[in-house]
Amino acid sequence: MKSAIDVRTFTYIDILQPQTAGFLGTVSQGFHPLEGQACLFVEVSPGMDINQVTDVVLKRTSCKPGMMIVERRYGALEIHDFDQGQVRAAGEAIQEVLQIDAGDRLKPVIVSEQIINGVTGYHSQIVNRMRHGNFIREADTLYVLETHPAGYAVIAANEAEKAANIDVLEFRSFGAFGRVYLGGREEDILQAAAAARKVLEALEGRDNPQGQKTG
Repeated sequence: MKSAIDVRTFTYIDILQPQTAGFLGTVSQGFHPLEGQACLFVEVSPGMDINQVTDVVLKRTSCKPGMMIVERRYGALEIHDFDQGQVRAAGEAIQEVLQIDAGDRLKPVIVSEQIINGVTGYHSQIVNRMRHGNFIREADTLYVLETHPAGYAVIAANEAEKAANIDVLEFRSFGAFGRVYLGGREEDILQAAAAARKVLEALEGRDNPQGQKTG
C-alpha cells in the first residue's frame, strides 16, 4: 500500500562546502554538520510525518540528524555523515520502510531570482541584520534565488559555493518557498548563480504545480 506521505524534497549532497556546513550549524538544533560530510535533505507533507522519517534513519544508519523542523503543513530533516554510503543507505531505508519513492519528489522550480550590482551601504546593513552566514559588503553584488519547494535551497547554496568564491549570507530551506542569499564580486556571483540554476534544473521529479519561473 502506497504511503500517504507527500515527498516534496528528497536530495543528496555529496560534499558539504565550508560555508554551507557552517550556516547549517547556526540554524540546526541537532548535531551540527561538518565540512566535507555528505548529507540528505528530506521535506514532506504533512509536517508531523517527518518524525517517522527521522525514526527510520536513526534506527537503520549511523547518520546524525542536524535540522529537524516540524510545522503543520511541512516537515524537513537534514541528516549527515562522513560515510556517503550511510547517507545513501538512509535514503533507501526511508523509501523502503515508509513505502515512498524519491522519484515522487516535486521537481524544483526557480520561482524568481535577482542580481543587484553595487549594493549601497544601507542595503548591505539591512541584509546583514537578517543573515546567519557571512556578511555582504557595500558595493558587492547581491544574488537572491527563490525556489519551490523550499528544501532545494540547500543544494542550490552548496553548488553555488562549490562553483565560485562567494559569501553565503543566508538560505531558508523550509516553509512554502526557499530562498538563497549570496554576496560577492559580480563575476563570481554570475558563476555561482549559473551553478545553482544548473543543479536545480537537472533534478528530476513529478510535475510541480508552481509552474515555470517568473523572474
